[in-house]
Amino acid sequence: MVAVLDDRQRLLLMRRHRFVFDRWVWELPGGYVDDEEEPAVCAAREVEEETGWRPGDVEPLLTFQPWVGSADAENLLFLSRSAKHIGAPTDVNEAEQVAWIPLVEARELVYSGEIAGAGTVIAVLELIAREARGEL
Repeated sequence: MVAVLDDRQRLLLMRRHRFVFDRWVWELPGGYVDDEEEPAVCAAREVEEETGWRPGDVEPLLTFQPWVGSADAENLLFLSRSAKHIGAPTDVNEAEQVAWIPLVEARELVYSGEIAGAGTVIAVLELIAREARGEL
């Protein structure tokens, strides 16, 4: 997953319906690494395919294990501090809406449950913490 921030501290998010629990939620773009693909390359590719925005440099943000005790499923979170709009998403089935959401509003989406996926929750809260420490 990739947290793409612009120079106004807005986060690039996608609104999608998750059928498993029948809710509309906001999520970061992301996906699975193809064979022989570098994770950072995959991260940038997924942002572009799912949102129509090409991220600038992609750097590691952090990693996490969402199912400790039941599966080894390391997830990688990346950060990009810029993006260029290149057109419509090429994967039109990924999101109903793509939007730039101010980071402070993204935090409220976490608290209201409109951001529910573990990776997006972790990324938003990490970015809020880094902003508070003056690291963004």
